Amino acid sequence: MPDPSARPDQPEERIRLRPALEALPAYVAGKPAADDGIHRFKVSSNESHLPPVSEVLEAATAAMTGANRYPDAAAQELRAALGERHGVDPTQIAVSTGSVAVSGDLVRALVGEGDEVVFAWRSFEAYPILVGSHGGTPVPVPLTPTGEHDLPAMAAAITERTRLVLLCTPNNPTGPSLSTEQVEDFLARVPEDVVVAIDEAYREFHDPATVLGTAGIFRRHGNVVLLRTFSKLQGLAGLRIGYAVAHPRLARALGQVTVPFGASAPAQAAALVTLRPHVAEELESRAAAVRAERSRVLAGLREQGWVLPASQGNFVYFPLGERSGEFAEFAEARGLVLRAYGTDGVRATIAEPEANDRLLAIAQEWRAG
Repeated sequence: MPDPSARPDQPEERIRLRPALEALPAYVAGKPAADDGIHRFKVSSNESHLPPVSEVLEAATAAMTGANRYPDAAAQELRAALGERHGVDPTQIAVSTGSVAVSGDLVRALVGEGDEVVFAWRSFEAYPILVGSHGGTPVPVPLTPTGEHDLPAMAAAITERTRLVLLCTPNNPTGPSLSTEQVEDFLARVPEDVVVAIDEAYREFHDPATVLGTAGIFRRHGNVVLLRTFSKLQGLAGLRIGYAVAHPRLARALGQVTVPFGASAPAQAAALVTLRPHVAEELESRAAAVRAERSRVLAGLREQGWVLPASQGNFVYFPLGERSGEFAEFAEARGLVLRAYGTDGVRATIAEPEANDRLLAIAQEWRAG
């Protein structure tokens, strides 16, 4: 079929693309706010509504003076700091351009043609793309009616071809999280040669009293790898940096397959400063504010009659099914840009109080209509 984007003065392309790309879904980013004179809040991408802490900005800016040089490919200083934080050798830290890139490295390191990767669905939209683009077979397992991982069904989906299982907790986009007991029970049913990646991009927004005990889980299981990001609470989404905490053999493999010089010098410098105790304290106060706003929003929505998943992320999820797109358009016309997921639901990031107030007002108007 002719490419509709091709210009008449361009030569015809006769290249052969991989057949797997034909069935590959495209990643859909959060919709930006339209520039039409209407003031809108963009709450479609789970970004921080606050800029990076000033000290973090200063470090990133200072690093730009050396932008003519390649960054430290080994990210030695950052890996040393992260190794100390997680109680592991720095060689067990794999740094790349966001936790999504580390997820891709996991697929490249573990999954061959036809090998399977099990994950909950709906979960992080990049999972099936990463798996399919590298020749693997995605095995999505439906969430429970309350938007949670169905761990017994996921365990039952593991076969001799399974190489990797992805657990997203809190789950994006629905919000529920996994407990330590749930994960331990699940791991007891997973073969030790199958890697289980625990993606905790939203960990900082979880209630600290009940957050998943991943440090202990990692120490007890040689097939567990932890994924983290600096994109959310730390406000470095535009710099693209995240990491994995892995056991030695897998950590070496991740180093073999990652893109060289992936983590830029400004990203490394900024991430390193977020780990300083006084900066981390400021970030925790921001996380507490998000948690408080999330509780306020969820309580307000439930008072209106909404039945929503119990979110532990910096977002709430409306399981609207076929009316998802309609609700997103309804909200955008009233100054709020949300993230619709096909015919599954709609996600709204917890942002500044004014944006959250608008979400409550829009949700109330929708129900009244």
